[in-house]
Amino acid sequence: MKFELWYLALGGLMLVIAFLDRHVKRLPITTTILYLAAGIALGPFGLGWIQINPLRDAAFLERATELGVIISLFTAGLKLHSPPHGRRWQMPVRLASLSMLITVGLITMVGVWLLGLPLGAAVLLGAILAPTDPVLASDVQLEHPGDRDRLRFGLTGEAGLNDGTAFPFVMLGLGLLGLHEIGSGAWRWFSVDLIWAVVGGLGIGAILGGLVGRYIKLLRRRNQETIGRDEFIALGLIGFSYGLAVLAHAYGFLAVFAAGIALRYREAEISEREDGGQETYVTGPVLGANEQLERLMEIGLVLILGGMLSREFLSPSAWWFAPLLFFVIRPVAVVLGTIGGRATLRERALISWFGIRGIGSLYYLMFALEKGVAGDLAHQLCALVLTIVAVSTVAHGLSVTPIMRNYDARKK
Repeated sequence: MKFELWYLALGGLMLVIAFLDRHVKRLPITTTILYLAAGIALGPFGLGWIQINPLRDAAFLERATELGVIISLFTAGLKLHSPPHGRRWQMPVRLASLSMLITVGLITMVGVWLLGLPLGAAVLLGAILAPTDPVLASDVQLEHPGDRDRLRFGLTGEAGLNDGTAFPFVMLGLGLLGLHEIGSGAWRWFSVDLIWAVVGGLGIGAILGGLVGRYIKLLRRRNQETIGRDEFIALGLIGFSYGLAVLAHAYGFLAVFAAGIALRYREAEISEREDGGQETYVTGPVLGANEQLERLMEIGLVLILGGMLSREFLSPSAWWFAPLLFFVIRPVAVVLGTIGGRATLRERALISWFGIRGIGSLYYLMFALEKGVAGDLAHQLCALVLTIVAVSTVAHGLSVTPIMRNYDARKK
């Protein structure tokens, strides 16, 4: 697709959304569905303007989806106004660890027994599809830092954490396929890809976010204000924490998410001590800017998703696999993962349904392709994942508005 056509498509879509936004909000759909429909119309099923093939363009798609995910993760972290050690984190931690592990295990069994995949490929498919999405799931996440809703907090925290906690299983799947060194008896995978990469990613992000927050505190004490260009502080923290984590062989997604949480928590702590919590000098304006940037990335990435859909990459198996994933695997994983927790039956039911698959899954797919997954297996994984993400975008997009309106109304 020529750059001139990209300008035309993106500019026209943004104008349409801007003018129709008020009307769309009254309908039981999300704007994400409109982006997907536009991508399909511009892709092989329509005008043919978008000619992106995931097998050919994996390198570009990996970087594009990577950028979209890290911006969304940092934005999610800024909204989570809660001490990292607080009880409110019990639900998202359970969902991102126990429920994640159960989801990967169940998808692996389906992959081996029903899809005929080798074990490594089945584990890889489970890791790709297990994480919920921080980009497309924004409609069910916290609306602002002052939002104290437990359901929204749980979904936001889960989406932020499990885009990183899925990485060890991606590496395990690649290792079982002979595309990554996991060591004898998987010792390297356990010690480096699981323990160090997770702990290191969270630690690097938390330390950097906390240091930036402390520096803001120092500036406020000396000058009664922060330095200018607060947006640069956020973007710099995103880039520095992600880059440092990756160079240290830790998970950058977890580092960015932890950096957002630490910055928000540290600045909120300072604000509460000094002015009663009435002002946040960095996270307030930055959150608004990040949300706009997140929306722009969402438009572009979902447009690309729609443009990638073609007869070649529509999997017949996905039409039974998608209902199995959404109505069986996800609910089972949520229920088992939250046993003994504080979540109500209603909250568990809503969490079970809103396991939205999206840009995070696309990133892991492209990451696997760039690591050497090729041939018929690459084609099968692409078809399954693209179809599942498209189905999730439509199914969850049609249901989120009425369900969350009913949920919010019943809280009052």
